[in-house]
Amino acid sequence: MKRITKIYVLIPFLSFCLVACNSSEEKKEEQEKIEGYQIESVNIQHVKLNDDFWLPIIEKVQNKTIEYALEKCEQEGRLDNFLVAGGKMEGEVKGAMPFDDTDVYKIIEGASYSLISTPNPQLEKILDSLISIVKVGQEKDGYLTTWRTINPAHPPATWVNVDQGKRWESLEASHELYNAGHLYEAAAAHFEATGKKNFLEIALKNADLMVKTFGPEEGKIHTVPGHQIIETGLIRLYRITDKKEYLNLAKYFLDGRGHHEGRKDFGPYTQDHIPVVQQDEVVGHAVRAVYMYAGMTDIAAIENDTAYAKAISKLWENMVNKKMYITGGIGAKHEGEAFGENYELPNLTAYSETCAAIGDVYWNHRLHNMTGDVKYFDVIERTLYNGLISGLSLDGTQFFYPNALESDGVYKFNRGACTRQDWFDCSCCPTNVIRFIPSLPGLIYSKTADTVFVNLYASNHAKINLAHTNLEIAQETAYPWNGNVKLTVTPETESNFTLKLRIPGWARNEVLPGTLYSYKKKVHATPQIKVNGEQVEASIKNGYITLTRNWKKGETINLNIPMEVREALANEKVEEDRNKVALEYGPMVYAVEEIDNKENFDGISISENESFQVKKEDNLLGGVNVLENEKLKAIPYYAWSNRGIGKMKVWLPLQLQSIKESK
Repeated sequence: MKRITKIYVLIPFLSFCLVACNSSEEKKEEQEKIEGYQIESVNIQHVKLNDDFWLPIIEKVQNKTIEYALEKCEQEGRLDNFLVAGGKMEGEVKGAMPFDDTDVYKIIEGASYSLISTPNPQLEKILDSLISIVKVGQEKDGYLTTWRTINPAHPPATWVNVDQGKRWESLEASHELYNAGHLYEAAAAHFEATGKKNFLEIALKNADLMVKTFGPEEGKIHTVPGHQIIETGLIRLYRITDKKEYLNLAKYFLDGRGHHEGRKDFGPYTQDHIPVVQQDEVVGHAVRAVYMYAGMTDIAAIENDTAYAKAISKLWENMVNKKMYITGGIGAKHEGEAFGENYELPNLTAYSETCAAIGDVYWNHRLHNMTGDVKYFDVIERTLYNGLISGLSLDGTQFFYPNALESDGVYKFNRGACTRQDWFDCSCCPTNVIRFIPSLPGLIYSKTADTVFVNLYASNHAKINLAHTNLEIAQETAYPWNGNVKLTVTPETESNFTLKLRIPGWARNEVLPGTLYSYKKKVHATPQIKVNGEQVEASIKNGYITLTRNWKKGETINLNIPMEVREALANEKVEEDRNKVALEYGPMVYAVEEIDNKENFDGISISENESFQVKKEDNLLGGVNVLENEKLKAIPYYAWSNRGIGKMKVWLPLQLQSIKESK
C-alpha cells in the first residue's frame, strides 16, 4: 500500500495530534443479541472466508480499491478540506460535492471492517492518521462539514442554494446531516474493529451537537434531513453508548417526515411527502429511500413499533412486486436517481445505482434479523451476485455508478461514459463499495439462542456461540458455480440445536419474491441432503431445510442444490421486457456481450426448447461459467464491460413460436 503510506508520511505533524487510544482489551463484549432483533448476525470477526469467489473480491478491495480511493481523495482535496477547515492549511474548498467528506469516512469504515477480518498494523496506523486529519476539521462545538466551515457562503456544488451561509440552511441539499450519518457509521465500525475511541469521540461530539440542535423541544430546529442515513448512524451510537437521546433523535427525524409545519416541504424526492407510517409506495431518490427504510426497521425492532413495521412491510412489497430489476437493482430513472412508476423498469436507461443496491442489502438484512423470513435473503443473494458487485470492475479500480441492463455502446449511461469509469465527481458509489464489501462475511450466518441460520453459501470457517455450546462450522463449496456444499459441524460438547439451511429462491422456482418475475418452466429437481453420508429427508419449509438433533464433533452435512440454465420472464406490465427472457444459472443473471457475439449480436433470439451448455472458462473474466449454444455466448452480468466498450443485453427476444406456446 505504497500510496497510503505516502499519505501517512506526508503528514508527520499530525502524529502529535493522535488521541490517546485504548487498547484492544477494552473492546466492548459482543452482545449476544442486538436490541430488538430476534435474530443476531454472526460478526465478521468470527467468520473467516477461504472462498474462491468472494475472498478474491474482498482482498481486491482491501489491497487495491482502498489504496486507489485514498489516492483519489488526496488528489481531489478531500483530505485537504479537513486541514483547511481547521486552519492547518490555507486554501478554498476543493471538490465538487458538499458530501465529499463522506468519501473519507466510508474508506475508514471499509478499512475498519478489513481490520476485523484481517489484522494489519500498517493499515491501523494509516487510519489513525486519517482520523487525526478529520479531527482537525471539527469545530469546537462538534460541528463537522468542511465546506461550510471553510467558506459558508460558497458551497462547492452550484446546485446547493445557500443565501446567508448559516449552518443547517438548505438541509434538502446541504448534506450536513448526511455527512454526520456516515461519520457515525464509520466511527462505530472503527471502534468495533480496534477498541479505540479516537474516531468515536469525534462522532459522539458531533452527535451531541445534533441532540442540542434538533428535536421537538422549544428553541430547537424542527426539521428533517434532506438525505437520510443519520438515523441508522445515531442508532449505532445509541447501541454503543446506551444514550437514549441518540435513539430519540433518530425517531424524531423519521417521525417528522411528511409534517411540514414551519419548514420547507422537501417532497417525494426525499420521501417527505407524507408521514412515514402512511407510506406504502417506494418513491423518490432510491438511496435516500432504502437508508430511511433501514432506519425505520431499526425503530420497528427496538421499540416494537407496529405502525413502523406495517409501513416497511408495505413498502417492501411494493418494491419487490413492482419496482425491482431482475439483477436486484432498484431505481429506474436517471432523473432524480429515483424509483419510477410501478412497473417502470427500462433497460438501456436503467439507473439501478450501486449505492442503492448496497442500501437495499442493509435494509433486507435488518428485515431478516427481525423476522427470519427467507424472502429477505432471496433479495440479498440476487443483489449481491448481480446488481451490486457489477458496480466494481474486475481490477478493482473502475466503477459503475448506474448499472444498466442494456447497452448500445453509444448511450453514455455511466455519468458521461458508456463503460466503466475510473472515478466520478460524485464518488459515493466507489467508496460505498469499499465500506460494504469487507463487511460481507457478516451476512453468511445468523443465530438465536439455539438455532444457526446458514444464509449464504461460501467456503469459510466460523465460530458461533449458542446458549448451550460453542460451535465451529466449516463450509466447503464452489458456489455460485455449482450447488454442492459441505458443512462440518463441531460443537465443543455434544448438544441439541438447530441448523436452518437456506434453499435459494431460484431453487424453489422463485426468481424473486412476489409476482414481478417468473420462470418460463418450473424445475422439479429438488435439493438433496446427507448427514454423515446418509441421505435424509430434505423437506423445505418456509425456504429452509431444518435439521434439529444432538450434534457431535465433526459431523458432516452434504447439501446438493441442483443448477440448470433457467429462462426468466417479466410481468406483462413491464413494457420493455414483454416477449423477452433473461438467462440465469444458479444465483447468477447472465448477459450477452457484443465482444463474444460479434457476428450476430443484434439478431440473437431465444427459441422454444432452447438448450445451453454450461462451461467453466478459468481464463475468462477471472474465471466464470459461460452459457453457450450455436446462437450465443453469455457471461455473468456482474462481469460485463470489463473488456472495453460494446453492446450488451440481459433481456433477449423470444421467437414468435416460443411466445405463442409459452402463453
